[in-house]
Formats: sequence, structure tokens, C-alpha cells
Amino acid sequence: MTLAVSPLGREALDGPGAHPALVEATLKDIVRVNALLGGRAAAAFGLDRLLDGATPASPRLRLLDVGAGSGDLARYLVGRAAQRSVALAPVIIERHPVAAGLCRRAGLATAVGDGGQLPLADRSVDIVLASQLLHHLDRRSAVALLRELDRVARLGVVVADLRRHPVAALGIWLASYPLGLHPVTRQDGVTSVRRGFTRHELEQLLREAGVTGAVFRRPGYRLVAVWRAAGVGHADG
Repeated sequence: MTLAVSPLGREALDGPGAHPALVEATLKDIVRVNALLGGRAAAAFGLDRLLDGATPASPRLRLLDVGAGSGDLARYLVGRAAQRSVALAPVIIERHPVAAGLCRRAGLATAVGDGGQLPLADRSVDIVLASQLLHHLDRRSAVALLRELDRVARLGVVVADLRRHPVAALGIWLASYPLGLHPVTRQDGVTSVRRGFTRHELEQLLREAGVTGAVFRRPGYRLVAVWRAAGVGHADG
């Protein structure tokens, strides 16, 4: 299915209609926010949970990043995995053409596509990441995305997103000024938090999708859901 956008608010990255220069500016801001306010650390936490105790068939693993933005997290996780003597080969699926172009310019293997219809066979990649994508979707599409991520993962899945909280909304608004974020990024950041989840809500989405995962609260008002593919074992410690 084609994924549908959340009815709550509107963000520049919701669809392809925004001006390319605005999208590029927003994505560059997100790179800084990820680095400084917990997005990068949340994705790394999820990767570590998957790799802890796992015995991959090969020291070289394929990482699929769905809705990768400019690809900053995929590039960061390559270095993170290398510290564990694991070589990650990232592949990007991104439906926004401007974002896909940025990923290609960064040297990442990239295809334009929709997360609700991944052009991949079952269990065809090792690790699947979706960071700050789920909150962009309506409930039906969020569940469909989770099922697709689970379908293609051979080792496991990491879903990182925002924890809805008034302090988080105020925090991104205030932090946007010293960080020099674009005004649209500032407003979109608040909308993103409003679209975010409580831990219970994210756990409920996992149940609706039929996956058994653990949801962790992480610094920066982040949530990270982690699960291993069928037959691999649990990632809840």
C-alpha cells in the first residue's frame, strides 16, 4: 500500500510538494538535530541492541534505511558498526526525490520508493532502520510500514521516533534559535513532537503489526523499538 500522511499538522517533508531548496535546508537542520539532540544516539542504541548477542552469518551486513532523509544516520551507523568489526553496507529507500538526491550525492546506494511497498524480497536485508518516519504516517499506514520492515529483515529492525511530551515540544522550539534552524524546521519540529508517541502507543502499534519487540525510552525524548526477525531471538535483553 502507499503510505498516507498523518492528519495532525503538516510538515515540509510530508510530501514532494515543498520547494527543493526548503527541503534541503530542512534536511541539513535535521542532521544537526540528530547529532546534538539524541537522534543519532537513539539509532545507535537500537543497532547495538540488535548486535548484542547476535551471531550474524557474515561480518558484512546490509542495512536498509527507510525514509533516510539525507542519509546521515546510515553513514553514522557504518562507523558505529565498524567499532564492533562489523561492516555495514547501507541501502536507502526514500520517497522524497530531493532527499534521495542528497543520499546519492553522499555516495549511498539509493532507490526512490515507498515504505509501504518495499521493492525487496522477504528476509533480503540484514538490518532495517526507520528513524523519525513513523510519526509522519496515519495509524493504518504506520502499522503497514512496521509489517513491511519486519518482512524484509533477516536479523532485525530498529524503529526510532519521538516521545510526545510538552517539554520536548518546548525544548525543540527554544533550541532552534541557538542552533540557527530554519523557521520551517522550528515549526516542523514542534509538529513532529505533537505527532510523536508515548511508549504505550508505540507498543500498541507493534502489537497491531504482529511483531514482538521491546520499546525503550532514550535521552532527548526519544523512543526506540527493537526486534529481531523470527528465529533470531529477542532484543529485549
